[in-house]
Amino acid sequence: MLMKSEKGQSLVEFALILPLLVMLVLGIIDFGRIFHAYLTIDHAGREAARAASIGKTQAEAEQIGINAGKSINLTDVKVSPGSSGADATVTITYPITFLTPVIGSVVGEITLTDTTVMRVE
Repeated sequence: MLMKSEKGQSLVEFALILPLLVMLVLGIIDFGRIFHAYLTIDHAGREAARAASIGKTQAEAEQIGINAGKSINLTDVKVSPGSSGADATVTITYPITFLTPVIGSVVGEITLTDTTVMRVE
């Protein structure tokens, strides 16, 4: 007995696997975006804290932090400058949404937060 043609089998298998592959790729992209945002706010926090620790004003230190976070359009930098010998504290919050449709609708928006403390010189 001869087997029937299996020409459409690979197309059906591809159609079944394609959504999983798309979700995997979008998940990798989301992870990369979140990791980049985390590293950027960490760097911006260190830059702003360093500026506050060497005697810059609160507004100048916040602007330095915002400038360091330009790649993610960072806008929320809070600096609490301290006096000499005390600590300057920088707090940055950054909301991020997922590109992956299923994860985005389940998890929603997350907020990354970074707090950096440096001693004022």
